[in-house]
Formats: sequence, C-alpha cells, structure tokens
Amino acid sequence: MLTFPDKKEITKEEIEAALDFSSAQVIENLAIFTHAFQKAYSENGFYQPIPNNYWTTGFWTGEIWLAYEHTGDERLREAGEIQIDSFLERIDKKIEVDHHDMGFLYSPSCVAGYKLVGSKKGREAAIKAADQLISRFHPVGEFIQAWGTMDAPENYRLIIDCLLNLPLLYWASEETGDDKYKTIADKHIHTALANVIREDYSTWHTFFFDSVTGAPHHGATCQGYRDGSAWARGQAWGVYGTALAYKYTYREEYLPIFKNVCEYFLAHLPKDLVPYWDLEFTDGSDQPRDSSSASIAACGMLEMAKYLTDEDSAHYRTLARQIMKSVYDNYAVKDKKESNGLVLHSTYSNHSPYNTCNHYGVDECNSWGDYFYMEALTRLKKDWRLYW
Repeated sequence: MLTFPDKKEITKEEIEAALDFSSAQVIENLAIFTHAFQKAYSENGFYQPIPNNYWTTGFWTGEIWLAYEHTGDERLREAGEIQIDSFLERIDKKIEVDHHDMGFLYSPSCVAGYKLVGSKKGREAAIKAADQLISRFHPVGEFIQAWGTMDAPENYRLIIDCLLNLPLLYWASEETGDDKYKTIADKHIHTALANVIREDYSTWHTFFFDSVTGAPHHGATCQGYRDGSAWARGQAWGVYGTALAYKYTYREEYLPIFKNVCEYFLAHLPKDLVPYWDLEFTDGSDQPRDSSSASIAACGMLEMAKYLTDEDSAHYRTLARQIMKSVYDNYAVKDKKESNGLVLHSTYSNHSPYNTCNHYGVDECNSWGDYFYMEALTRLKKDWRLYW
C-alpha cells in the first residue's frame, strides 16, 4: 500500500481552526443563502444565489448542518429548517427531480435535519425523494438510470456518482421498515461495481447497458479528459462509494475493490496530494486541479477505516489527515475578501478535445467541494454520525 512518509498530517488545532473559519463563513453567508441557495460553483471566487432547482443545492444545506454541529448556533438550525421547507416543496411539486441525484439533494439536507434536530418535514421529504429515486430503477439491467428520458437507449446508463445517492435508500428502508428501497440499492451497487471498475481499478464515469437485454454494453466519459482516462472526481466517488457500499452490505468482495480503487487514486496524485481534474495529469501540467476530489476521497478513507484491521485503519486515517493537511494549507480560503466559499481550485466541468462536457466552474470553489471539506474535518474531529 502506498504511503507518503514525508507528508505532514493535519493537526487537531488546524482541524479546529478550519472548522471555526468554515462555520463563520457559513454563518456570514446566511444573509444571502437562507431563502436562496448557492450556485453549484463560484464565479471569480464568489457564489451567487439561485432557487432550489439544481442537483447541488443539498450540499449548501449540508454545510449549514455541519456548521450547526460545530457551533450549536441556533441561527444555523433555523436556516436549515427553512431550507428543509424548500426541499419538501421541491419534491412535492417535482421541481427538477427527474434524475438520480436525490441522495445528493436530500441526504445532507433533510436526512441530516431529521437526524440532528428531529425534523418531521425532513423525514417526509427524504422518504418522498427515495420514492422518486427508485422510480428510475431498471429491472432489465438492475440499475438506477442517471438522467434523461427513461427507456431511451441513449440514456440507458448509470454513472459512478450514484453510489453516493444510494444511502438515501438504505435510510428509507430503515426508517419505514420497507425493504424495497434497500433491495434496489443492493442491486444497483452490484451492477455498478461489476461494470464501472476497469481491470486496472481506474473507473468509468458512465456505463451503458443494452436496453432490451440489460447486458453490459460499454463505458464512456462525459466529464473526464477522454474515455480511457480516470476522471478525478469519478475515482473519488469510487473511493467513497465503495466504502459506503461496504457499510450497508458488508459484502466482503467490496473490500479489495475499495483498496484497489483507492490505491489507483493515490498512485496518480501529484506531490501535494491534491489531484488535477483528471488523473491523466500530474506535476508540471498546466491543467486545472480539482480540490473537491481530495476531500471526497478522504471522507471515503475515513469511513472505510471503521471496518478494517487496526493496521489498515491507521493507514487510511493517516492518508486522510495528510490529504486534508494539503487541502487546508494550500487550497482552503483563508480571507473572506478572497471568496465567500471554503475551498479554492476545484473543477466542476472542464472541456477537452475528447469529451462532451461543458466548461464551467473551472478553478473555482464548488458546493460539494466545500461540503466534503467540512465533512472530512468533522470526521477527523469526532466520531461523526454521517448524513449518508
């Protein structure tokens, strides 16, 4: 297993300072982002307000709850509950929910609010979101379709990100006593891990299936540099996603998948342990970084550390502390005049000659990067009851 003996680990004092600054930044942002939400990415370092109509809005609410956990400030609780009202209205009115990102939307907002303050509206909204998510399940192929019109052959695919949406289903089964959610989540995980992981343990962003037979068809990328490369955030979703898959299923075959997917991620990091937007690139490249991927992967390592031998657990905790040390030292916002976000140098979607994605949120803050930064810090501070 790869180690980085020359790299420093983030200290308890730095974790506390980082959470103090992040929570103060969140509180200051409540003036604008209580009845509105943050755009997915900053522009020139600053987020603009948007309605609750995009797949990323749950991450901002998640930051509010993490800041509430850190500070106990009632202003944060009040803002979180106002935002839960918005999420309940969104699922009731079916506002931009015809996609698989119900977990990203409803776990760090509504499930979190239910777990932390007993929000009944949060519980109601999250169960309705779980119902919406399982409506995209294909029995033929046994997976949840990512986006697009159901049953259209060109949309008959999953993407690796969905591994983070599935905890919503496990929570819904636990909460309602109905195994239908868990059963679908189990099937999707099995299908996803059998197909998105390549032989070298790099990952496909998206994988297509035959819409008639359900047979695996081909992998591709929308957000990576090229089809055969490893999109950094996709690999990080693989690290965290396989950790969560093991948490909820305890299937032993997922352990080596986690270790190998994680090892591939680590082996393709530059010297400061924060990846470029695609793992194709390394030191000396003029390509942009994606600091969000570092925090996502660190969260996955800290989650999986709960289930491993003492030696392996210590290994992954050390790696997570080293990665977060670099994020804190080199990427985190330190001056409120510089940005109203938390972590700089993230990449949402970067165009390349070989992919079909759009070009926005490049070398900016983004909402999930900020959220997972706070989550990783919170995990390092205490035995955290995760929202996922």
